[in-house]
Amino acid sequence: MLKNRLQVFLISAVALAVLPLALQGVGEAWVRIIDTALLYILLALGLNIVVGFAGLLDLGYIAFYAVGAYLFALLASPHLVENLPAVAAMFPNGLHLPIWAAIPLGAAVAAMAGVLLGAPTLKLRGDYLAIVTLGFGEIIRVFMNNLDAPVNITNGPKGISSIEPIHIGPLSLGESLHIGGFTLYSVTLYYYLFLAVVVLAVVISLRLHDSRLGRAWIAIREDEIAAKAMGLNTRNLKLLAFGLGAMFGGVAGVLFASFQGFVSPESFSLQESVLVVAMVVLGGLGHIPGVILGAFLLAALPEVLRHVAGPLQALTDGRLDASILRQLLIALAMIGIMLARPRGLWPSPNPEDRLIPGEAKGGRA
Repeated sequence: MLKNRLQVFLISAVALAVLPLALQGVGEAWVRIIDTALLYILLALGLNIVVGFAGLLDLGYIAFYAVGAYLFALLASPHLVENLPAVAAMFPNGLHLPIWAAIPLGAAVAAMAGVLLGAPTLKLRGDYLAIVTLGFGEIIRVFMNNLDAPVNITNGPKGISSIEPIHIGPLSLGESLHIGGFTLYSVTLYYYLFLAVVVLAVVISLRLHDSRLGRAWIAIREDEIAAKAMGLNTRNLKLLAFGLGAMFGGVAGVLFASFQGFVSPESFSLQESVLVVAMVVLGGLGHIPGVILGAFLLAALPEVLRHVAGPLQALTDGRLDASILRQLLIALAMIGIMLARPRGLWPSPNPEDRLIPGEAKGGRA
């Protein structure tokens, strides 16, 4: 068994390492699609802690993504220096936040925002919790949209541009890397960084799931009253779930801002929150491989269907808009999947489906 797992691990590692190199020959756009999918996987893993493990329906998760993105945008662009004389006096050469400081800082600030969201919602459940978290997500977006007067902090709906790419030592991920006669494009370099962060997030999620903390979250998800009766501190456990889940969102936001070089409030709409929730539910609540599968499919499917919607639009002589048709195809695909697999594409195995010791030979011991 261990040998088979090692073989699968090595094959998967080689495939993931070679994937962007193969896609480069087709075009950088395909590598960019995979990069975006990795960011959504990171978001889905974070939301899975809140929704999948602890059972707390969070419809405002994209707010933590926005917190991380705007934090890095402000500290790695000339925006604050150009608009705030005090900052310009303190940093005459501009703010240039390094990656080793950006990711921990983004994670910490997003975690604080997660705890601030969780504190007033501890006694809420189900639909009421969903409505409050949805409002929190919209409040953050509205703030980002309006904090351009009287002091221009976020530049309002215009967004923040000229965000510096990530630098790892002398290597800038915003420029292509030439090794001999071979070129690694910027999107490929970002792919390897995103992949490393996602692998670390998967390891953390697996360790959390198998820990006492993970089992406590699952107990709260299944029956909060029973969990409290068994002596679990549900208040602290919920806050910890919100905080740890938000950390993943903050890190994803930092990476997104550097990758895009531009952030604006439109990137953090309610539709994005619903999309991340759909990824978790479609893949399988609480099951990490299923969440990864659901996030990858929903992130990549719209781009793949873009090539299907174009010919279908041509068949109707342009009467159907390609973008609307693409959304319709995505919706039909999701409905079909949920009808065929109501527990998700790759759900967590039921405890009752596991083999009971002594039944290996086909009878109870």
